[in-house]
Amino acid sequence: MNFAVTDIGAVLPEVIVAVYACAILLIEPFLPKGRQEVLAYFGFAALGVAFYGTWNLMRTDLTVMNGMFVLDPFGNFFKLLLYVAAAMTILLSMEYLKREGIDRGEYYAFVLLATCGMMILVSASDLIMVFLGLELMSIPFYILAGFKRFEEKSLEAAAKYFILGSFSSGILLFGISLLYGLSGTTNLQALALHLRGAELQNPAWILAMILLVVGFGFKIAAVPFHMWTPDVYEGAPTPVTAFLSVGSKAASFAVFLRVFIEALGGIQSDWRFLLIFLSVVTIVLGNVVALVQTNIKRMLAYSSIAHAGYAMIGLIVGDSLGIFSLMIYMLIYAFMTLGAFGVVMLLRREGVEGDEIRDFAGLARKDRLTAFAMLIFMFSLAGIPPTAGFVAKFYIFMAAVNAHLTWLVVLGVVFTAVSAYFYLRVVMVMYMKEPDEAVQLSAPPGVVMVLAVAAAVVLLLGIYPSPFLDYAQEAVLKLR
Repeated sequence: MNFAVTDIGAVLPEVIVAVYACAILLIEPFLPKGRQEVLAYFGFAALGVAFYGTWNLMRTDLTVMNGMFVLDPFGNFFKLLLYVAAAMTILLSMEYLKREGIDRGEYYAFVLLATCGMMILVSASDLIMVFLGLELMSIPFYILAGFKRFEEKSLEAAAKYFILGSFSSGILLFGISLLYGLSGTTNLQALALHLRGAELQNPAWILAMILLVVGFGFKIAAVPFHMWTPDVYEGAPTPVTAFLSVGSKAASFAVFLRVFIEALGGIQSDWRFLLIFLSVVTIVLGNVVALVQTNIKRMLAYSSIAHAGYAMIGLIVGDSLGIFSLMIYMLIYAFMTLGAFGVVMLLRREGVEGDEIRDFAGLARKDRLTAFAMLIFMFSLAGIPPTAGFVAKFYIFMAAVNAHLTWLVVLGVVFTAVSAYFYLRVVMVMYMKEPDEAVQLSAPPGVVMVLAVAAAVVLLLGIYPSPFLDYAQEAVLKLR
């Protein structure tokens, strides 16, 4: 393989994030006890420098590393989203780690390493690079899920995530090896060329496609590969749950799009039918099971499963509008989900986890601004205007109608109405129930900043989404 000097410039943001993560691990032993917040600022610096580098390369379209890595607006769109999600996760974590007695520097290193894996994933143009990015993203998340190692739920979450994640990685790798055996290449563009001219009667092509769907389906929490999600969301530290639900899902959908649209477009008629089935069962099960949850982290877990089903519609459509709608959906989903988990964190206090829906009773009387922020996030998750969630579902459903999948839109609208019950139940508890006890909530500055930014973006994207829509459209055109 031949590498040019320009290759280093293309992967510089990934290198910066990885180097800062390693630097945190080296610096942490020399810090005085109780000064780990310094490492959080290191994390911010890494994300800020990487954000600046990606912003300057935002409209670059370049393939490097012998065709294994592509720098394009599509990947940069998701990278900018990942930087923001990682920075907001660090803000949520700073006070939380101290309160839980787990304020260790390696936490921030793992957040950066997971982010680096996601960055590689969204720019991978080769199945080997896809697998490397996927593992670099997953392994830090296995550790972060069990970071509260003195709690049984956290250890259970880490064990389940690791075991099931290992199986999914093996299945994905088996699918990659089948594709390599059939085509003699792992490069996405070369695979696409091979599929255009190959005889596709061999059932191994379908088997390879199914195995890839299973591997990626686990990462986006699609039914029936969702079984890890509720337990991991409940047991992991809340900032980790927030980052996992946003970052991992966005990066996984990005690579799902890249592999299936760019490489496997030649057998779209085969995988489209399979994804329609997965989308339907994911939407139905996610919304129905969320109805009976009393723990809000488990409710948001099943909510995230349902949202994966809605987002899959953009992948099923598979044209420019479908890809565009999926990108917008991931952008909006990130802010409303991070905001919702931020509110859950504020209810954590001595002796009370704060993750039961009944813990929200009377929140509007305890803290009006926090209750109003949660109302915005719940309305947005339910797809109620003028919040951004309405815009996300509007474009997803419009793409499906244009692709003559009107029946799928009808199903989506029906279960969107069903989801309003469990989202608005949280609002009802906040505003119509009496508080169980007179407790003053503590509001760390980092969490307040996250809530303010997330609420402002959710409202802005609901009222004036044009700038974001324009950039997403540019990225889609480059991808196609």
